[in-house]
Amino acid sequence: MKANKMLFPYDRYAKLTEINMPVAVLTHPLALRLRESRSMANSITVRKTYTFQLYRCDKKDENLRHKIFVASTIWNHFIKLQRRYYRMTGKYISYNRMSQHVLKLRKMKRFALWQDLHSQACQNVCRRIDDGYQRFFKGLNERPPGFKKPHKYKSFTLPQKEKSYKLVDYNRNREKGNDKWTRERGIIRIDGVDYKFVQHRPIHGTIKTLTVKRDSVGRLWLFFSVAEDISIEQASTGKSGGLDFGLKTFLTDDEGRAWSHPQFFAQGLRKTRTLHRQLSHKVKGSNRYKQAKRNLATHSATVANRRRDFHFKLAHQLCDEYDIIYLEDLNLEGMKRLWGRKVSDLAFAQFVNILEWVALKRGKQVVKIDRWYPSTQTCSHCQYVNQQITLRDREWCCPACGTHHQRDHNAAKNIKTAGASVGLSERASDAGSPAHSC
Repeated sequence: MKANKMLFPYDRYAKLTEINMPVAVLTHPLALRLRESRSMANSITVRKTYTFQLYRCDKKDENLRHKIFVASTIWNHFIKLQRRYYRMTGKYISYNRMSQHVLKLRKMKRFALWQDLHSQACQNVCRRIDDGYQRFFKGLNERPPGFKKPHKYKSFTLPQKEKSYKLVDYNRNREKGNDKWTRERGIIRIDGVDYKFVQHRPIHGTIKTLTVKRDSVGRLWLFFSVAEDISIEQASTGKSGGLDFGLKTFLTDDEGRAWSHPQFFAQGLRKTRTLHRQLSHKVKGSNRYKQAKRNLATHSATVANRRRDFHFKLAHQLCDEYDIIYLEDLNLEGMKRLWGRKVSDLAFAQFVNILEWVALKRGKQVVKIDRWYPSTQTCSHCQYVNQQITLRDREWCCPACGTHHQRDHNAAKNIKTAGASVGLSERASDAGSPAHSC
């Protein structure tokens, strides 16, 4: 095979040059993948994912689990091939060569098992490997992709509709003859086999890919990635607010209001410990061990779902009150090293992603200020920076003007001021720039 000129950067990356960041940055959700904007029609085209759970059918579900197993064998084969090729040549195999090679291997008797998975799904496994290496090359990942055990490989993706899968039927609460109603369901055909799934809402937009995924509980899910036109709401409140994230109170705004976090993991910590203890007492690999493992995974999924539901409700509540929301860009990984489990339980990064998505749908804005801005140490009245404040100081008085501050309330005021000042400067620069004719 012809060698690619791109080398494996196993050596440590040189230190990147420092970049002067502005105080605030307008952001969009990372998972949104904004494709097109149409301001005249107040609508945008986004990549959106619809998630549906498959109805359990052990005989049919075994086919999908087998396909996931086949995808794991392809993954491990090409990881081994990449490492061997690097040892021999010091080069990297590109995606195009991997995708062509996997189609040739499927025709060989030695790899006849791979024919149980669609050819495009096999190529998608190569795409995942290439994406992992590209992130490693750019310094986004600390290490290149590695081997995965079959039970830890969770999904496969079918890129093209009609050739690899087809939506056969969708019924919404069809009436039975005994004055009862059927459950909402849809039927999808994958490689000639029909599967029923809980289609609790219609799918809008153009379907791009379908991903079949097995979660830690053992349930199978369908993820439809679609390109959809969504309309932007024009409701306006005329208000903007700064929000400060904290460990004692989840959020505090510039008006002094506070939102506490239920800390769902802490609520279920006793049950989590009990389930872990029960799992440790079972013989590894036995049926009771598998059942105890499923019980623990079910409890963890329940905690995650409750936390996500709380974040969505709070995001809608904030978008009901504010048109512009100012937040801090926090170093959450550093906070986890200091406070550990509580920071993970609050899940501020997940909340910010949800807030950005809800704000975009409703025509609001989320502004992040620079993480190095001293919002806690700055007096919101006279802008004096008090560097003597520690983490234990919940209240303090300004040495310059004597104003008494509550820590989180003062930080929220400074966050709002910093975000608003940068927003005004950006709008002024845009107004001063010459207009371009279309």
